[in-house]
Amino acid sequence: MNVGDRHYRTIWLSDDGRSVEIIDQRWLPHDFRVERIGSVAGIATAIRDMWVRGAPLIGVTAAYGVAMQMADDPSDAALDAVWETLHETRPTAINLRWALDEMRRFLKPLPTEQRAEAAYQRAGEIADEDVGLNRAIGENGLAIIKAIAARKPPGEPVNILTHCNAGWLATVDYGTATAPIYLATEAGIPVHVYVDETRPRNQGAQLTAWEMAGHGVPHTLIVDNAGGHLMQRGEIDMVIVGTDRTTADGDVCNKIGTYLKALAAADNDVPFYVALPSPTIDWTVHDGLAEIPIEQRSADEVSLVWGKTAAGEIAQVRISPETTPAANPAFDVTPARLVTGLITERGVAKASREGLKAMFPERA
Repeated sequence: MNVGDRHYRTIWLSDDGRSVEIIDQRWLPHDFRVERIGSVAGIATAIRDMWVRGAPLIGVTAAYGVAMQMADDPSDAALDAVWETLHETRPTAINLRWALDEMRRFLKPLPTEQRAEAAYQRAGEIADEDVGLNRAIGENGLAIIKAIAARKPPGEPVNILTHCNAGWLATVDYGTATAPIYLATEAGIPVHVYVDETRPRNQGAQLTAWEMAGHGVPHTLIVDNAGGHLMQRGEIDMVIVGTDRTTADGDVCNKIGTYLKALAAADNDVPFYVALPSPTIDWTVHDGLAEIPIEQRSADEVSLVWGKTAAGEIAQVRISPETTPAANPAFDVTPARLVTGLITERGVAKASREGLKAMFPERA
């Protein structure tokens, strides 16, 4: 996608052929910064502290981290060690483990002297594959938006509710939940996006809204608790969210608050779609509530917020009493029964074991 008049991906290989450059998302929407990272420790920090975030982008970033380790030490011991180091950074997003597994599977049979070059090549391929997957998700989701638009009066927009950021900033390009929105906009289909602020880190307010504005998509920022009200009033045509891990039975783990949106959508007969590339499916897990680890993040993310002051400074302020403890579960699980469909690169699957096996028969 473009920032101003220049096309950007969220991560790319630096000119030195070893480091990567990323869009440092901590500073958006107030400041656009590019950061260079040249070590495994730097990659781990970028993932853990959310310089990069979003399941697909986390996976690609980790793949480049493995490549950096192979450039320093291509031994089997180093390969296993970097797997452990990076896997511990974010326990919920399955793309992280998928990318680490893929890199180790690909590199282990190779002679050590070939591993560094091969690792960078494979990491680049994973990045390119992510772009292709997201573009295909966009095409399949576009068909849904077109169908809804056809049932509305001419010129009336399709009103879409999002939660968190499943945009191009969460992937290498296009995004998952936003890909259909961007393609609809480019196709001239009128859409309007209600953007959940998404407490506690405000990825909706800070990232999704920034993306929508940059791409010229009509949008309105709302507080998280307004979604159900809008659905009751018939002002939402569909919900599209992303996911950090989806089980083999169709349960969806996504940013905290997703479950509440799904409940409101079900109560008001609003279709609730989840957009995901196939690496986000964890075929080893069936019961999302029982089996998916939920990351518990710092209480400071709840008690403190970043923003831009009237003087133009980016500052952090406290919004709760200093003596008040805070809990910060980062994700929740939406049962498959509340999901209208899973928008994948191959089509729209029913959120069930049978639906996913039919879409991906090689996994059956």
